[in-house]
Amino acid sequence: MTIVWGAVEPANQRSKLFSSEISIDEGASVKTDENLIYILPLVLAWACAVWKQTRTFWDGYIHTWRLATDLHQAYSHFIMHPIPFDNTYARLPERFYSRQNPAAVPRPGHIRVNAPLAVELGIDPAWLESAGGLAVLSGNAIAPGSEPLAQAYAGHQFGGFVPQLGDGRAILLGEVVDARGARRDIQLKGSGRTAFSRGGDGKAALGPALREYLISEAMHALGIPTARALALVSTGEKVERETPLDGAVFTRVAASHLRVGTFEYFSAREDTDALRILTDFAIARHYPAAAQAAKPALALLENVITAQASLIARWMGVGFIHGVMNTDNCSISGETIDFGPCAFMDAFHPRCVFSAIDRQGRYAWGNQPVIAEWNLTRLAETLLPLIADTEENAIALAESALGTFSGQFARFSHAVFCDKLGITPDPDDSGKSATLIKETFGVLASERVDFTLFFRHLTRVAAGAENDSVAALFNDQSAFETWVSKWRDHTGTEPRLSAMRAANPVLIPRNHRVEQAIQSAYRGDFAPFHRLTEAWQNPFEENAATADLEAAPLPNEVVQRTFCGT
Repeated sequence: MTIVWGAVEPANQRSKLFSSEISIDEGASVKTDENLIYILPLVLAWACAVWKQTRTFWDGYIHTWRLATDLHQAYSHFIMHPIPFDNTYARLPERFYSRQNPAAVPRPGHIRVNAPLAVELGIDPAWLESAGGLAVLSGNAIAPGSEPLAQAYAGHQFGGFVPQLGDGRAILLGEVVDARGARRDIQLKGSGRTAFSRGGDGKAALGPALREYLISEAMHALGIPTARALALVSTGEKVERETPLDGAVFTRVAASHLRVGTFEYFSAREDTDALRILTDFAIARHYPAAAQAAKPALALLENVITAQASLIARWMGVGFIHGVMNTDNCSISGETIDFGPCAFMDAFHPRCVFSAIDRQGRYAWGNQPVIAEWNLTRLAETLLPLIADTEENAIALAESALGTFSGQFARFSHAVFCDKLGITPDPDDSGKSATLIKETFGVLASERVDFTLFFRHLTRVAAGAENDSVAALFNDQSAFETWVSKWRDHTGTEPRLSAMRAANPVLIPRNHRVEQAIQSAYRGDFAPFHRLTEAWQNPFEENAATADLEAAPLPNEVVQRTFCGT
């Protein structure tokens, strides 16, 4: 069977270009006759001339011929270019990547297509849901304009440097310019082996792919910069892990896939020319104003510092724990990327950890800003040859820039938690609001209070409800009474209710709900996955239909550990 969109072809053959033959179903096809597009204007022109009686025959013919030609060109462009690729990374020198087509899979099937995101990217969702779209999303076809490649990068993993990592199970299909004029990468994850697979199979199991879809779209709805989920498809094959698992391919969209580890890759090879090319590329892609700075490489570093300080503060405001903040997972754009063993806190504790491989708590909730600064220091080291003519001057300038991180993070974090508590930052810089935030963390940790429920019920109290729902979260009622008295003293009679409602979600991706959806999917039931995807798109709205998703896990539902996957 051949689907001319490219879904399936005989062994080891794949359509690079689509022809005018459009497959309807197996064994049946329709051959288009492009001459018809030029015969029809004659008929239409005659009709126009007779009906309107306002044109001569030839005027009508010329007008209609031009219209038909425009329509033909537009239709042909869509047929031939269903994804409007406009690639720039593939124009970089070839040491930046390895060209690699995705691996074909035996029996692909749609699980979910993100239609609103597709429209934003200039892609017809109906095409993505077609046989042709499925072929591209599964790796069984290469869409016109796509230039598949695996990106090279290095990274510090749990503090240890690995000079070559790279996309071991991901392939960048290309880039598009979205409706806002922003350039976005489209990448397949779980699409087979690459030059960077290091002995792995390059595949993705269904569970981790489903997790990344759920969490990335929930993070977007929470207002946190993040990579996005365009589609999730099954592959019809098993991947070998501890036990054989259903395979999947996840289509990720990101502002870019530039990482701190990308810079480390070339720095480790002392390839200053590549570092200069990469720096110029990153500036043009993400921080174009930096190109006008006296020292563009330093300006890039300063911009990434600000982006990461803001991002980590937003993570912490919703109880998010990334779980694997290696430098290869630290994005230059300031987006959340590579979710792996991520999780959301239930009971609050600053040393909360979920990742099964984070045995020392390196990436705990409260340690994330420390690690972000450590990662940024690694970025600064790679940029030293470009910052100043001498190493001494470059180090001084880089250290000055890095010295701003803690202050920037403190300001971003303070603003986040002032909003969550409905308090106003101190106009006199007295430190009262910072003291209340610190005391809040202390009482939540000692009482093991559910982080999300505490702030959401406090929002209801600020709106006029009784204290009961918040008090019920505490074992020690005296501890609650002492804290709430201080909170009321600080807020007075008018807490900043609108700020609280915008900062305190009703719904977060509860770990046990994600796990339940994964296990259901492995049994062939995707209804929980679809329900969560849709419910978490409106995390700040109360809805009786999703009220059950607000609850903290029961003791037997608590997820203790999460694992890497995609």
